[in-house]
Amino acid sequence: MRRAEVVRKTLETEVSVRINLDGSGEQKIATGLPFLDHMLSQVARHGHFDLDIRAKGDLEIDGHHTAEDIGITLGQALRQAVGEKRGIQRYGHAYVPLDEALSRVVVDLSGRPGLEFHADFGRERIGDFDTELFFEFFQGLVNHAQLTLHLDTLRGRNGHHIAETLFKAFGRALRQAVALDPQLAGALPSTKGTLV
Repeated sequence: MRRAEVVRKTLETEVSVRINLDGSGEQKIATGLPFLDHMLSQVARHGHFDLDIRAKGDLEIDGHHTAEDIGITLGQALRQAVGEKRGIQRYGHAYVPLDEALSRVVVDLSGRPGLEFHADFGRERIGDFDTELFFEFFQGLVNHAQLTLHLDTLRGRNGHHIAETLFKAFGRALRQAVALDPQLAGALPSTKGTLV
């Protein structure tokens, strides 16, 4: 069963994440950051992952600690759920449009954290959400899932559309990367014999 549950408690936040990589897209997400909830629901739906994410944070300061710690905790859960990575595709990519916006996401479950994030949302906030926090969320996720992630917005004017294309494409690319490849017969998808 490719599932995991992780709880992270600090003086700033308390985050719990449950993930099932072989789910159907069911989600229960309540982080105190409604726009981030909306984006995470896109990851679940388009990745076909079951996600249960709960967070309480020091939102009276701002959303930084909460967004970052959700990324960290989701990354830890993802890493646990993928396990030894035997038989997985390893790589995934997706292009997702939404009206005028178009984003591309490419992921490698390489065991090496690396983030390339190229998106201009055209404004500092979407609703009550600070758009700078998208980078913090993905940096936390990449570092703790130990994956390489390229997120590129190729075009777009509407910040909501841009964000949505990134998260939908991330879900779809990740679904492809964690998919089991019967041709690998349980082998690691690496000539090194390791994914670290």
